[in-house]
Amino acid sequence: MEERVAFYERVVDSLIKPKTASILICGGGMLDRIVFDKLGFSKVTLSNLDTRIKPIDYEPFEWKYENAEALSFADNSFDYVVIHAAIHHASLPHKVLCEMYRVARIGVLGIENRDSVTLRIFERLSLTQMYEHAAVYFNDCQYGGLNNTDIPNFVYRWTERELEKTIQTYAPLFQHKYIYTYGTAFPCTPKLESRGRIKTIFLKVLRPAYQIFVKFFPKQQNLFAFYIDKSNPEQELFPWLIQDENGNIRFNEKWGQQKYGQKSSSLI
Repeated sequence: MEERVAFYERVVDSLIKPKTASILICGGGMLDRIVFDKLGFSKVTLSNLDTRIKPIDYEPFEWKYENAEALSFADNSFDYVVIHAAIHHASLPHKVLCEMYRVARIGVLGIENRDSVTLRIFERLSLTQMYEHAAVYFNDCQYGGLNNTDIPNFVYRWTERELEKTIQTYAPLFQHKYIYTYGTAFPCTPKLESRGRIKTIFLKVLRPAYQIFVKFFPKQQNLFAFYIDKSNPEQELFPWLIQDENGNIRFNEKWGQQKYGQKSSSLI
């Protein structure tokens, strides 16, 4: 957990500079409150599907009951939208990502697990979980799973390509700028298992070699931070699009003529 928290703090501190920026955290909890309070942010709204904690406990920040798959906020309501280790709890992870993009004005920051060959091997060896039953068990067997229910969620892991396909499909106006950061939170769930001693020892023996390995292959680490820059002025519309006098984005017919020549009445 310490590795994950340190990575979280480092990523937020490097990518979100203005401490007075308005920030929405989806699937947020007490860890998120601690991190953003420690880093000196002042306008943070934490949102989740968990009513066990009282709103006063999230102070100095606000709290709202929100389903990240269908946020109630208008477009561009917050400067930044952040999520940490929560997309994989959703039944529609791609919808969550699109909703975060919609509500953000400047950028979207997410920290999730990366889908890699190394992680798949760990899954096969039961060194890390494919379904998060531990999270449900240690949340009174009532919470912590799919959409914060008692059904253990599948741990959906991302790749850069999948993330970019999702955003470019949802907002195909220009080529977005993406920033990726990689880190390690070594598997720890075997320590929670009643018969996990052998796996725990194996992980301790494996760790030094793993640390050397990921120095040469950083994308094989399990922590994956992605930042989607939504407001970079250098991100111009694709040449086949124009903005008209009313501010609406439309197809650039002049570009089409240069590309394809005279229009035909036949349909492609």
